[in-house]
Amino acid sequence: MTRLLYFGSLPDFLGTASEEVQLPPEVVDVKSLLAWLRRRGRSWAEHLEDSAVQAIVNKTPAETTTPIKEGDEVAVMNRGRR
Repeated sequence: MTRLLYFGSLPDFLGTASEEVQLPPEVVDVKSLLAWLRRRGRSWAEHLEDSAVQAIVNKTPAETTTPIKEGDEVAVMNRGRR
């Protein structure tokens, strides 16, 4: 399982501050994680655009190309644009 944490105003928009998820095989990096999460619905799509959020993987600032694997902790925070 991978732990996802949401910070800033994201918990209000997404309806959750954290969750444990089983990543599908196509999620291999931050970019594919965000794309997968955006498929959850309109609010997710609006607030999790690559340019609107910053990801931190295992307490280290991440780029969209940063790998993600099962067992990681991924924090996502908005950049204050919304």
